[in-house]
Amino acid sequence: MNKIYMVDLHGQYRRIKTEIDDALQICLDESQFIQGKQVNTFSLALQSYLQAEHVITCGNGTDALQLAVMSLNFDRGDEIIIPAFTYAATAEVVALLGLKPVWADVDEKTFLINPDTIERCITGKTKAIMPVHLYGQAADMEPIMKVAEKHGLRVIEDNAQAIGAQYTMEDGSKSFTGNMGDFGCLSFFPSKNLGCFGDGGAVTARDPQLATICKQLANHGQSEKYKHERIGINSRLDTIQAAILQVKLNYLADYTLRRQEAAKLYDTLLSGIEQIAIPYRHAKSTHVFHQYTIRIHNGSRDRLKQYLESKGIPSMIYYPIPLYLQPAFMDKQFPAGTFQVAENLCQTVLSLPMHTELSIEQQTFIANNIQSFYQA
Repeated sequence: MNKIYMVDLHGQYRRIKTEIDDALQICLDESQFIQGKQVNTFSLALQSYLQAEHVITCGNGTDALQLAVMSLNFDRGDEIIIPAFTYAATAEVVALLGLKPVWADVDEKTFLINPDTIERCITGKTKAIMPVHLYGQAADMEPIMKVAEKHGLRVIEDNAQAIGAQYTMEDGSKSFTGNMGDFGCLSFFPSKNLGCFGDGGAVTARDPQLATICKQLANHGQSEKYKHERIGINSRLDTIQAAILQVKLNYLADYTLRRQEAAKLYDTLLSGIEQIAIPYRHAKSTHVFHQYTIRIHNGSRDRLKQYLESKGIPSMIYYPIPLYLQPAFMDKQFPAGTFQVAENLCQTVLSLPMHTELSIEQQTFIANNIQSFYQA
């Protein structure tokens, strides 16, 4: 059996090596490493794939979030509602821009922002809601959008982990994640479902004016060369990364299917172990399984993780500390115990290896060792 990785990037590369190598060689031959034609080609292809109105590529997923927030021109001290259980980048850009992150608890089953907790977070300074489509599943966007419309709030979707996931509205219509709010923010970090060979990101936008502002901000605030209309940043997807992403975009549907099939096999192999809960699927959303995250019921999460490591099986805790208890974001308004669901998740979640190259043999080995741990 081959070595088990959390994400097997080399195995994925080998599968499409010829196409990747050819795309890279073209970039080297043309030597247009910034704003080469591949950037625009990929942007248009991604726009078509996601059925998005506008796509603005940028340097990374964190920049995508920052550009979206900057485009809305909020005042210092304004508030943005964020789930208490997510990665730091979501809140980092809010604080960096002089805004205040206000936390909302998450749903115990889906781990996603709980729409029922959002309205009680709204104050006179609230300007936006930032739902996170965590682990590959869409937040419950319809009630979130209704709250936003009721209170005149913007919605910025953190779509770093759920590219290609679809959400079904009550009327039966479907939308890709990132297309329901004002902005959707993507990351192409190598381990993502659509990952490049370095850093990369993109913003999807519905409004053409906001898309134009976002594009300007990403390029030093320029509408044209040496005409700076805004104070912007330097955040560009480079040509080589765009070329890689163009190749891999052609395989994204297959990658998604492989992850979903791996998740189904995990479900079957783990279903008889009473100490764990397999990932919950929300009826309104497809799940693209950026992560396959189980929950451990009996307080043995850390011991299980150590046991798996001793057997050569990697696992990860995404995330061990709720954001409002991180030193960078601590606020007396949100002491320990404020959000019980988020804190409980931090003590119970464990992500197993999940990627496009997982074999049945590897998954069976992982599941057998989890079973052995609980039978010991």
